[in-house]
Amino acid sequence: MIRIYQDGELRDEELLKRNAPKADVAGVVKEILADVEQNGDRAVLKYTEKFDRARLDTMLVSEAEIAEAMAATEPEFLDTLRLAERNIREYHEKQLRQSWSFTRPGGVVMGQKLLPIEKAGLYVPGGTAPYPSTVMMDAVPAKIAGCSEIIMCTPCRPDGKVNAAILAAAKIAGVTRIYKVGGAQAIAAMAFGTESIPRVDKIVGPGNAYVAEAKRQVYGKVAIDTIAGPSEVLVVADATAKPRHVAADMLAQAEHDVLSCCVLVTDSEALARAVQAEIEVQLAALERAAIARPSIDDNGKIILAKDLRRAMQIANAVAPEHLEIFVDNPFDYLDDVKNAGSVFLGKNCPEPLGDYLGGTNHTLPTTGTARFGSPLGVDDFVKKIQYTYYPAEAFKKLAPEIARFAYKEGLTGHARSALIRLEEDEA
Repeated sequence: MIRIYQDGELRDEELLKRNAPKADVAGVVKEILADVEQNGDRAVLKYTEKFDRARLDTMLVSEAEIAEAMAATEPEFLDTLRLAERNIREYHEKQLRQSWSFTRPGGVVMGQKLLPIEKAGLYVPGGTAPYPSTVMMDAVPAKIAGCSEIIMCTPCRPDGKVNAAILAAAKIAGVTRIYKVGGAQAIAAMAFGTESIPRVDKIVGPGNAYVAEAKRQVYGKVAIDTIAGPSEVLVVADATAKPRHVAADMLAQAEHDVLSCCVLVTDSEALARAVQAEIEVQLAALERAAIARPSIDDNGKIILAKDLRRAMQIANAVAPEHLEIFVDNPFDYLDDVKNAGSVFLGKNCPEPLGDYLGGTNHTLPTTGTARFGSPLGVDDFVKKIQYTYYPAEAFKKLAPEIARFAYKEGLTGHARSALIRLEEDEA
């Protein structure tokens, strides 16, 4: 049963504490990465057979397979995917920024070019559940940014087939190429490149502990979005909240993973007790109760705060991936939010809205990294190049100052680079 804590009973670092996996994830991943870097396709196919029990002739998903998946997907769900794509695209198009420049006196020109990365690599999990929503969240911003290639890796079943809904989502979202590869071997293939899978410039998307560790280890060879941890939600609610709704929202996160974390912070002890009881009622009927039960028992928390302002302070200390402000006047508290991945305002805005159709991104900073991290967006697929132009006369005015700075740092070659232009002019 989820436990109720008094404010102050837990230190900030304990609020999202989880039971971490005991396996030597880093060591296993290091071996896989080295094998794929050295042996390419042969290693990837070996690990696909070992972990996914699929013996493949080719890893590339064919156009025929995509067409078959589109035909096998219910028309109603295809319409839902198209609605999701429209909403996600509308929201993320607002994030587009332009290159810029300005001119200083003397003809000095400075500016910044914004360019899309060429090859975006998307990882889409396929473990305990398929996630066509993740395809949408990762691919649509990459397409808006203008990436020339959007490469996707996702695990296949033992029969060598990829979930039809994932392929349909990829088709609608504009993915360029899809490979039937999962796990650390997929991250390695996209980071290093193989005979079949191209090396990408950046890898984005969530995954299990092995995928997260693989992203950590290849960083530097390739860019990554973040090291994603298990999903989490923090609900701030007052006495007016319906316990059934709060419990349902918490269980929506708990069913993701046994390490998922669900926290309720409230100023109402009556609500706390009611939600505690309601979670037990709803857990009994939850299809993924075997996953949600340890998540709730081991990582779930209810915290009693003296008032909602204090509840918001606790929320900022946690810096949750998802923050629900479950009150009648949520905008009164929006300015209090300092650390959160995605905020859901009001009683009719449950977190699953953001998972699927609201339009905001669901690839978010986890495990407290919302203190400095941001949701996935168009900026993740854009690189910036700065440029400077100085005419001769404008540079001559700055050359002595450049040299003075360089001498202070002991870099006489820097000073010489600036002053030599003045000497040539005098000659």
